[in-house]
Amino acid sequence: MTERAEERTAGPDDEHEPDYRFTLANERTFLAWLRTSLSLLAAGVAVVQLVPAFSVPAARGVIGGLLAVLAVVAATSGLLRWRSVETAIRRDRPLPRQRVPYVLGTGLVVLALFGLALIVLRGAA
Repeated sequence: MTERAEERTAGPDDEHEPDYRFTLANERTFLAWLRTSLSLLAAGVAVVQLVPAFSVPAARGVIGGLLAVLAVVAATSGLLRWRSVETAIRRDRPLPRQRVPYVLGTGLVVLALFGLALIVLRGAA
């Protein structure tokens, strides 16, 4: 079979073995998502267990819980992203767009503003 005949019979779901460097780069990115997730989870636990109580009741629990939620979002999206990028690489398709960094960034900005408000309230008390 000639090379042109093979190209005509290849479907959109046909996969090939990519350059190993792309696969390894994708795995490193996945591990970065997991490190981010673990950091967010550790921060959530630290807030709940180590930060002194604020003047707003349950503030530590809310902040810790939101950090834990962001940790779950980071870990889950990292896994989904790794799989979709791996598929795109193997099928010579464009890499998928990603919205999760906006979610994580927005969540952290909200938490930072909430923390700043708590610090200001503590100073005013």
